[in-house]
Amino acid sequence: MKEKDFVYGTHPVKEAIEKGTPIDHILLATGSERKPGMTEIMELARAAHIQVKRVPVERLLRLTRGNHQGVIAFIAPVHYYQLEDLVMAAFDKGITPFFLALDNITDVRNFGAIARSCDAAGVTGVIIPDTRSVSVSADAVRASAGALLNVPVVKTRNIHGALKYLQQSGFRIFAANEKAVKQYFEADFTVPSCLILGSEETGISVPLLKLADEWIRIPMAGQVASLNVSVSAGIIMFEAVRQRGIE
Repeated sequence: MKEKDFVYGTHPVKEAIEKGTPIDHILLATGSERKPGMTEIMELARAAHIQVKRVPVERLLRLTRGNHQGVIAFIAPVHYYQLEDLVMAAFDKGITPFFLALDNITDVRNFGAIARSCDAAGVTGVIIPDTRSVSVSADAVRASAGALLNVPVVKTRNIHGALKYLQQSGFRIFAANEKAVKQYFEADFTVPSCLILGSEETGISVPLLKLADEWIRIPMAGQVASLNVSVSAGIIMFEAVRQRGIE
């Protein structure tokens, strides 16, 4: 995928959404909301859980000199998955699923590195929110060395609801938190599991921490309080691989 893979103009954008084209996000020029066709585009985007960002028209002009009509849709390099479909597919195959949920992760390089570890560890899927989060962009695919093309990604408007669904489906929800008492290798990852990771700056949001069944931490011997999130992800995921006896 090229960085400038997008469609622009009210009719092409509307058609792309209706056809189910994987769209990462839509840029809408400020003040264009009342133009013909825009209300329908916004309604379609809302129904398809596509993020709409309102930006100055100059932002669109820097991307194209074509008749953008105030709207540009960026094509995602991969299709996003439905969480329920991934869960059912894993259970149908007799696989014990393992999901990774990313909360407040905005650095594309960290996302790429995490995706590489997910691919190597055979993770069932990665769950990301549709706001204040990285997404599957061209930069993210490059940062992952292509691994994001192999790892199913679920993009959700309600990550709390997604994790609650997993919990109700028999999953154990683990939150990586430096204040935890239990160390990561003491956790039981042989059951259907989901690991929540937060950013190094803000950590995991309070509602998700409260939802988690267990908090776990990586023991630290030096002066630093925490590891880079992609390093933490790899350490904990491969503990799950070890426990499950995957060769």
